[in-house]
Amino acid sequence: MPLALLALAVGAFGIGTTEFVMMGLLPDVADDLHISIPAAGHLVSAYALGVVIGAPLLAAVTSRMSRRTVLIGLMALFVVGNTLSAFAPGPDSLLAARFLSGLPHGAFFGVGAVVATTMVAPERKARSVSLMFLGLTVANIAGVPVATLMGQHLGWRATFLGVGAIGLAAIAALALLIPHDHTPAPAGGLRGELAALRSLPVWLALGTTVAGFGALFAAYSYITPMLTDAAGYAETSVTMLLALFGVGATIGNLAGGRLADHSLRGTLFGGLLALTAVLALFPLLMSAPWTAALAVILLGAAAFITGSPLQLMVMEKAAAAPSLASSANQAAFNLANAGGAWIGGLALAAGFGVTSPALTGAALAVLGLGVAGVAYAVDRRHAVSEPGWERVVASHVPQRSSSPSGV
Repeated sequence: MPLALLALAVGAFGIGTTEFVMMGLLPDVADDLHISIPAAGHLVSAYALGVVIGAPLLAAVTSRMSRRTVLIGLMALFVVGNTLSAFAPGPDSLLAARFLSGLPHGAFFGVGAVVATTMVAPERKARSVSLMFLGLTVANIAGVPVATLMGQHLGWRATFLGVGAIGLAAIAALALLIPHDHTPAPAGGLRGELAALRSLPVWLALGTTVAGFGALFAAYSYITPMLTDAAGYAETSVTMLLALFGVGATIGNLAGGRLADHSLRGTLFGGLLALTAVLALFPLLMSAPWTAALAVILLGAAAFITGSPLQLMVMEKAAAAPSLASSANQAAFNLANAGGAWIGGLALAAGFGVTSPALTGAALAVLGLGVAGVAYAVDRRHAVSEPGWERVVASHVPQRSSSPSGV
């Protein structure tokens, strides 16, 4: 694997740290800015909104630029957003800075995934994507706990300055390790790139991401009350247990990359089945401390097995606009974050019990399996009726049709 993937992983590490560290800093930020915890929670939503808006927008407007230049520019915007967060004088300015910090998130992962796959042999594409995502999963093991401790001892503003420093290190690594490229302008321009997203296979792949990762966040958003109220852990132990989630996510991410290079569809179905089983067993696993710790690891592993396959599948289904489609998948991931948390919260508010969000997550995972099954059926139908579909579906121009949508 090329050393350049390390530069992408460093950037992913910084992004993963700033995305998740806010959850641990909410009380400190709320006290310092004299706002309530729910009001401080809007800072999490602002970042997610920035990701959803920025992912397709920035990927589209930079489609004619060198991908190396785009990656460096996105990380520079990331540094600016986190630096402004550190010096924000009040809650409104911090809200705007968090939105700005989220804008480059999805486009970085989207463009980075395209760059990663162009630097390796075809049979190693999924593995290259998983190595870039390694920075995101390791952030949950080391970056978030360390940044949280830094915020608790040095102040939350120091945390964002530290994250900005990681961004500067990522810029240096990208400049040194990512090869220069000359990305040709899309044949149809921006309109052609957007037209490539009209394909049904692309939307089915994005739908699988929303349902599959919505299943994860339906449970993970409420993992703390499950660990304290159901498993009996003290609140002081939760940070270490969440690091175990990062360990599981790292294992699942690396395994998913290797397995997907052998069977992309098989790895996706296997990961969703595993996620369904883990979430369905959550009420039982949360009945004892040691099984609860095991459940946290298994949840991370089962969910992130599907990360690389889903990213690669979206890119393959939209090869006419890989950066845009890959970035759109990151927007879908953040929609899953918000939607899954909302659905899990409905079960909790309805009084179904502290572990009920996991069962709603299991239902979402089953929905993800259904969407993936429909996508498989669509591909099979086209493979029979239009030989060579698998080779041309990515450009959305089937051999016997001139339709730009490819459906």
